[in-house]
Amino acid sequence: MSGFEFRGVIPAITTPFRDDFSINHDFLKKHVLWLARYGIGGVVPVGSLGEGASLSFNEKCSILTSCVEALGSKTPVIATIASGSTAEAVALAKKAEEIGCQGLMVLPPYVYQGQWHETKAHFTAVIETTPLPCMIYNNPAAYGTDILPEHIAEIADASANLRAVKESSGDARRFSAIRARVGERLNLFAGLDDVVCEAVSMGAVGWIAGLVNALPEETMALFDAAIAGENDRAFAIYRWFLPLLRLDTVPEFVQLIKLVQTEVGMGSETVRPPRLALPKAQREDALALIRYHLARRPSSANHQGAVA
Repeated sequence: MSGFEFRGVIPAITTPFRDDFSINHDFLKKHVLWLARYGIGGVVPVGSLGEGASLSFNEKCSILTSCVEALGSKTPVIATIASGSTAEAVALAKKAEEIGCQGLMVLPPYVYQGQWHETKAHFTAVIETTPLPCMIYNNPAAYGTDILPEHIAEIADASANLRAVKESSGDARRFSAIRARVGERLNLFAGLDDVVCEAVSMGAVGWIAGLVNALPEETMALFDAAIAGENDRAFAIYRWFLPLLRLDTVPEFVQLIKLVQTEVGMGSETVRPPRLALPKAQREDALALIRYHLARRPSSANHQGAVA
């Protein structure tokens, strides 16, 4: 069984596309190596922010392979397992293990919003198909399935491989409710960028982050301060960061986070249909907000910054 532990800031990475919508693997490797220099706890490719729904099975495998090749064993690659089919989800989990991923983030089935016994069977099939440690991802707004604290406890009781929960309901009370059900057995993660301090105060030990794709130093500094209980420092960064972090909470979050990446010189705006480029007025409004806050970045976030 893998010794990897879900903890710390783990970027949900974007998928870089060329103008013809093919995957830019060279930039992908450059991007994850850049993020790794800031001491992240791993990367999560091919998720919602990675436009996983527009990627084929083989493309997902190629992205996982590129990340593993670039990062080696030092920075874990956690494969997002999302599919409308349990059989395909299981196949992707097995392939992720073969490629060298060190963990899995497992989503409920796409499209079919089944009864709990069906959703539980899907999760269990994926979690038990490999020895890799797994994280359940709850995002009812995005996937239409709300995985309640008692549901999480059921799976934790049955599956030793379940080690963590990414909680993205937007209700900060869920963190304490999950902790009350499972104790210290599972590591709790903030799944929305604009709830990280609240999540940490409720017992979260990690953050699956989005804006980190463009702003790793500020992201790490915020999380470090929150975990250390240095509230004055954390909230000083948080107040500056929140207008940008909230870009992670709207339907166009992929386009917006990629727009921030372009503004810091680490990515392109290209998204794959059905996502399209932002309409002109929306893009201009977003750019004005992004540029305003980037111009006021803390001169020092009091994080150690990139590591050798």
